[in-house]
Amino acid sequence: MVILGFIGLALGIILIAVLYILLARYQALRLQQRFLAQLCPQLDQQKIERRPLNVPVVPQEFAPLYHSLNEMLAALPAGMGKDKLTGLNNRVGLKRSLTALMPITQGTLVLIDIYRFRYVNDLFGFVFGDILLKQFAERLTSLSLKPKLIARLNGDEFFLYYEQSLSEEQLLHLRGRLQVPFKIKDTPVSVRMQIGCLQLAKHHADVSHMLRRLDLALKKARATRSAIACYSENDDIRQLRELKIIDSLPSGLQRNHLYMVYQPKQDIHTGACTQVEALIRWEHEELGFISPGEFIPLAECAGMIDLVSHWALEQVLQQQVKWRAAGVSVCVALNLSTRDLDSETLPHDIATRLEHYKLPPECLMIEITESTLMADLNKAVDTLEQIRRLGVKLAIDDFGTGHSSLAYLKHLPANEVKIDKAFLRDLEPNQPSEYILEASINIAKKLGYEVTVEGVETLNIHDMLVKMGVDRIQGIFYAKPMRAAELEMNWNQLRPRPEMLCVNGSHPLA
Repeated sequence: MVILGFIGLALGIILIAVLYILLARYQALRLQQRFLAQLCPQLDQQKIERRPLNVPVVPQEFAPLYHSLNEMLAALPAGMGKDKLTGLNNRVGLKRSLTALMPITQGTLVLIDIYRFRYVNDLFGFVFGDILLKQFAERLTSLSLKPKLIARLNGDEFFLYYEQSLSEEQLLHLRGRLQVPFKIKDTPVSVRMQIGCLQLAKHHADVSHMLRRLDLALKKARATRSAIACYSENDDIRQLRELKIIDSLPSGLQRNHLYMVYQPKQDIHTGACTQVEALIRWEHEELGFISPGEFIPLAECAGMIDLVSHWALEQVLQQQVKWRAAGVSVCVALNLSTRDLDSETLPHDIATRLEHYKLPPECLMIEITESTLMADLNKAVDTLEQIRRLGVKLAIDDFGTGHSSLAYLKHLPANEVKIDKAFLRDLEPNQPSEYILEASINIAKKLGYEVTVEGVETLNIHDMLVKMGVDRIQGIFYAKPMRAAELEMNWNQLRPRPEMLCVNGSHPLA
């Protein structure tokens, strides 16, 4: 019995020891958890303010980590998470603040853009622009309807977070308050706001998604007269389509999903086709036909327009080799974009490709839109002069639709001017529309340019343009755009004179 008693006492002691150890470990674990719970929020805050951590009790196991974190905080650059100019949160600080508040399911996010702010810098200088931004930030912080968070995301974009849902009337009031003219160095400065908003009750998500949706709302606001727009579900669908287009463009070029069609131009003096315009088409495997008016601007924004332009130049020159071998002698006009004119190597690239394919320069024409030319006239003229010295012809496309002065025309080293089809709308004899068109043609002719009018669809318009003295017409009256093989098949029909028109007044290939 004594032995059993000793055994029972020993087991009791062991059990107490185990329980003590477990309790100690539990207490240590609770201490560690309490430490981490205090550490994480402090770390978020202190890395903004660059102050050392202040946790009352630090577990021994975490002492080296705690010491290292304090050293790292001390080494952080000043103002991290803050905009240096205005003192507001920057994008990093905003994301951190929003993350700390998550989940956010109520209220309104507002993104404000100062319309054409860069012109303030251009006109008055950057110091003046900085003063305006500071005053604007002060105005945001003194609003009667105070936001919970304010941030300057970049340049002239400011962010507001309201815990309550804002009505359309409140957004209009906000815009009106922010558009009150500023006075800087005794100079009154008027500004316009573009505002995108996200109503969180319907469209809350994680921080990145909400900020992306807010960007989409601002993008939509820039395209509206009111300059105020809210995010809706279809905006995501539209962006996903744009992303898909951009993402699949390189592979589309490689797989020949993009292709060229060629629209003939009729020489009025001979009735024959001496030029064709190369036009890009895209038959997407998922999205179907995509208009160049949609994917070309996206390619420019995504920095892929060089890829498209090089591909198009290769396609045109390769086709010229085939056509010349088949006895088809025609000049091909190719459109280049704004970004192409910015390239210092464009003239050299064209010369190199012509030499590679052993083609004469007169088989190629480059078309540049008028608005592109006027964006940086001096640089454009220099680039175009280099191209023309190669022997390549040049044309000003969409003439008359830009915002330029006619006085600039005399400086442009072009061979041809293309009158935009917009001039043909509501065209009637002895009406202002006719006088404007005729005057545009006469100016171009007097300055020594050949004149092409595009978008010609009827015999009446054709005959009117002939009387006005144009050199070429382009449009479905004469011929529709066609693939290279189709153009070869119809080449003989593209050579008739005007008297060979069909009975109904249209051309055989219209």
